[in-house]
Parts: sequence; structure tokens; C-alpha cells
Amino acid sequence: MVPLFKVFTAPSAAAQVAEVLASGTLTQGPRVDEFEARLRRHFDHPYAVTVNSCTSALHLALHLVKREHGLPDDTEVLCTPLTCAATNFPVLANRLRIRWVDIEPTTLNINLDEVERACTPNTRILLFVHWGGQPIDYDRLAQVRSAYRARFGNDLIVIEDCAHAWEARWRDRLAGAVADHFACFSFQAIKALTTGDGGLLLAPDEHFYRQARLARWFGLDRDNQQDFRGCQDIAHWGFKFHMNDLAAALGLANYPHVASLVARHRENAAFYDQSLRNISGVMLLDRRPESCPSFWLYTLRVAQRDRFCAHMHRRGIQVNRVHGRNDTLSALRPYQRPLPVMDAVAQDMICIPVGWWVSDEDREHIVRAIREGW
Repeated sequence: MVPLFKVFTAPSAAAQVAEVLASGTLTQGPRVDEFEARLRRHFDHPYAVTVNSCTSALHLALHLVKREHGLPDDTEVLCTPLTCAATNFPVLANRLRIRWVDIEPTTLNINLDEVERACTPNTRILLFVHWGGQPIDYDRLAQVRSAYRARFGNDLIVIEDCAHAWEARWRDRLAGAVADHFACFSFQAIKALTTGDGGLLLAPDEHFYRQARLARWFGLDRDNQQDFRGCQDIAHWGFKFHMNDLAAALGLANYPHVASLVARHRENAAFYDQSLRNISGVMLLDRRPESCPSFWLYTLRVAQRDRFCAHMHRRGIQVNRVHGRNDTLSALRPYQRPLPVMDAVAQDMICIPVGWWVSDEDREHIVRAIREGW
């Protein structure tokens, strides 16, 4: 079976993790500091804060925005329905209100024209995912924010879920570091860069960076010379969201390999883009010329999806939707509204293996299986 996902661990990972085990410092310590410094250099971004998951990063961003901007409960957050539920659950956890915005049929990203139309005086936050690693149109997003500012006199605060988008680029900038947004990355096991479990928050400025560093660890200041064990006052309560040194050591071991892994994703995706054109029952997604996707996922839209899935399984190829629509989940059903494009995509979207483990022979086998028909 050609798998849809596979975990990568570097040859040196076991030794680097063993060093941490032998050091006696297992929780947040020098390896976390080293990993954060590496990430700041990677993004050319001074405000990188590691946490224990992308979900924690999203929760932390929403918590800080709500607190620092004094937003009341039920402030509206414009959200994509097509993502992992972990993107949208932190909205509820922060007592904010979801307003769904439909997606684009050709990228599966949130539709920014619909975002502009959906804004109300109660809207303050836009939260979206870069589906499969295809960056959103940052130029159009800047226009939407400008129009919002002119209409309502406030900034539309943007929180990017970059869980799919490690190494994705918009022009010459990495996704998540293009503009003054909050950006949240995942280092979960099957992501391009893994720490086992872990995440990253890129903060938009020094103030939110400082507040995020405090809030990820109960509100205590680990940079203060004053002992945090009972000697510090806490101005704002916080969470236990910090990364530990075991996870950071794994991330440091894996980091040097990630660029080549993502390059292989792109090679496989380019092969599919060329080889799967003009096949009856198959719709390929669009690629924006300004972008260089990371292709954590390669998503197709296919006719008779159940038959397609059964056919691919018989050919020894694992396929899956990966994430379903969120708006029909029982926990999120109170926020339902008409989403005609999401309705259509929910019937025909599917992901095929595209990762670094897919060999030339594997991808040729996958293309042959699709060309056979189902």
C-alpha cells in the first residue's frame, strides 16, 4: 500500500533526544531556546514562540487578541469550513462567534471576495488555513483589510493556520511571514517538520511576542532574573502551552532535512499536474503564479468519489479526504449558513499520496490507476 502519510525522523534524532534525556533538563530549556533561534533565522522573523501544538498556538493567538483588544464575548471570527476542526475549536474556547465563509472551488482556500462581503461591525478576526500548502492570495487579502479599515475604522486581525504550509512561499516570502499577521504552524508527527507534537506562533509585533512568551507558561516570566518558583507576581493568567527540550531536540535533528523533503513533495506534485490533465472525472486545483505551494496535500476533485476510493484501494493506494467540512459537526452546527461551494466540494474532494516517500515508480503507479478509470 502506498501510504498517504509517513513520519520522517532524521538519522541523528535518537542520539539528540538521548542527550536531552541524559541532561536532566527535559522540559523547556536550552534546546527550546536553540530551536526558537533556528526558527527565527528560518523565517527572518524576530517574534517566534514555540508551543506544544498548532492548536495551542491558535488558542493563544485568539486569547491574546481578545484580551489586548478588549473584544467582548461573541465577537465575530470569519472562518473557513474546510480544515482540521482544531482550527476552529479555539474560537469557541475563547467565547468568540464563528461566521463561516465559503471556499474557492479551484484552490479550496477561503474565498476572500466572500470574506469582504461577510464583514460586519461585529467582525474583528479572520482565521483561515492555507489548504494543502497552497498560500492564500496575500495581495487580495491586503485589499480586503484595507477595505475593512476604510469601512469600519478598525484593523481586521488576521490569524493564519499554516499547519499545511511549511516552506510554502508567496513570491519571495515564506507563508506566515508575508505580513503583520499571527501565524500558527504545526510540528505534529506527520507534518514536514515534526517534533513529535509541537507548534509555533509567529507574533505580529514585539508586544504580542512578549505577551505570548508569558501566556504560554502560566503568565510567568522565564526571562526575568527573579525566581519564577513562587517569587513572581502574575499580571495575566496563562496556560501550560510551552514546548519541551525533548520535542525541540527532535525538531533540531529534523530541520536540516526538511527543505529536501518538501522539494520532493513539489516534484511529485508537478508530475501529477502534468500527468493527470484532461482525464474524464478528474478536476485539478489551480496554482497561482505568485505562489510556490508546499504540497503537504495533493487534492483532486473526482466524480463518483466512493468508487474512486474503492478502485484506488484495490490498486494498493491510500487515499482520503484528510479533513472534512467543519460546519456540519454537531459542536459547530449552531453557526451553519448556506455554503454552496463547500456543499459541492464535500462530495468530490480527495487526496492522493504526494510526499517524500512516494518514489518515481509509486507516482507512475498512482497515475496509471487513475487513468484506468473507476
